[in-house]
Amino acid sequence: MATNNEPPLDEIQWRHPQMAQSMQGIHSNSVLFYFAESPFFDRTSNNAVLASQALFNPNMFHLIQTRESFEGRLREMSGLEFIVAQEPAEMAPGTGTGVWVIRKQTRRKREPEDEITVHATYYVVGENIYMAPTLAQVLSFRLTTISSALSHCFPAADEARTWSPSLGHSYKLPSSATNPRARALESRGTTPMPESQSRGKGTGTLEARKTGQADPDSQLAELSFMVHMQYGGDYMDENPITGKPGEFHLSSTGRKDKLQIPVLNTSFKSPTTSSEPGKKDTKGDKTPKTPTGMSKPKRKKSKTGQTPTSS
Repeated sequence: MATNNEPPLDEIQWRHPQMAQSMQGIHSNSVLFYFAESPFFDRTSNNAVLASQALFNPNMFHLIQTRESFEGRLREMSGLEFIVAQEPAEMAPGTGTGVWVIRKQTRRKREPEDEITVHATYYVVGENIYMAPTLAQVLSFRLTTISSALSHCFPAADEARTWSPSLGHSYKLPSSATNPRARALESRGTTPMPESQSRGKGTGTLEARKTGQADPDSQLAELSFMVHMQYGGDYMDENPITGKPGEFHLSSTGRKDKLQIPVLNTSFKSPTTSSEPGKKDTKGDKTPKTPTGMSKPKRKKSKTGQTPTSS
């Protein structure tokens, strides 16, 4: 097992040229013993137990002379083992792929066939030994690559999106510097045209499309639509009126002058009119009351037939 300071086993490459030279190269009878010197090997496996017994027991020494005898004895045992699953495909002497496939598996004796559980697969390429990744690791790596690509794709697509009231959502064309097809379209669009055909086309829209700037009307329409979707049921006054009755003023214009309130006539007495149009009203206005603090002028009594006069 790899410690915290060591990289994972599926990320390392192991080789031992001196060991391979002492075994006279990697061949059928030495590949398992060369693999036993690598960090991928498990010292508690049946391979290590059988090799240790054959070294100290002369009756079992023939088991480690050939790979066929060694693997034949491993198939008679139960437990963890390392066995060659595939040999190099040699088409002619001295040629071939040079790849040995070794599997780490657990064998359980069953009838009629043994139950085998594969734990890992290793490749021996020349003097180099690699550990094959598992299916879960391959899928995890692929999904991580796809998610990373999508995380860069969505923001780029969102930046290239435009919206207009007539066309809705659309995408900008790539720049002519990076796209030869767009450069060809641009060169075709800038070809001089007859004056009669070019009158009907506005130059402002073409310039805006060339520079990649959005139409102000489109931006205003999109902003209005967003405001409508957010505040569709609400209404607000652009110039609200503040104050209290009789002292209203507009907050934006700063109007603070009081509004003129009409004076209502609270008297319910109707003016006296003459019944006949030719006659004038003989009754004059009543004498106003004397203000408080002033004495009324005294009037002398008049004799009969004389007009009273004031003193």
